[in-house]
Amino acid sequence: MDFEEIYRAYFQDVYFYTLSLMADKELAEEITQETFFKALKSLHQFDHKKDIRAWLFTIAKNTYFTHYKKQQRVIETEPQQNVQLVDYLVDEEKALRIHQFLHAMEEPYKEIFSLRTFGELSFETIGQLFGKSAGWARVTYYRAKKKIMTYMEEQYDGN
Repeated sequence: MDFEEIYRAYFQDVYFYTLSLMADKELAEEITQETFFKALKSLHQFDHKKDIRAWLFTIAKNTYFTHYKKQQRVIETEPQQNVQLVDYLVDEEKALRIHQFLHAMEEPYKEIFSLRTFGELSFETIGQLFGKSAGWARVTYYRAKKKIMTYMEEQYDGN
């Protein structure tokens, strides 16, 4: 697979992964572009026995952290939790476990997590759907995410 095919096939995946690390679409696009530039420069080092998407996600994650170090900002723990959740979603077996857990999760956590993560709706929009505030939607989403992370940590990190 040549680089142009890799770019076309994985740009959107890397962009959405990067966007999950931050809420800034322009910065996510910039970091995604930089990710592919770095990938092009080091493509000769890539072990083709491994998943190229996971390799690109690792470059994107490192680029994201480098950006914030340059900006001399403190990275909050929340983006790190997003990185960990997305890392679980990259692995098919772990993603299946998340979906199974999500399917069994009680409402409104299940629906709010799905609307935010997979539907990419804003907290304001989710709050309106439920006749509640954006703050309620945000808190409910983070509680759902915490439940999922606790479950996944028990499944994989506790072994």
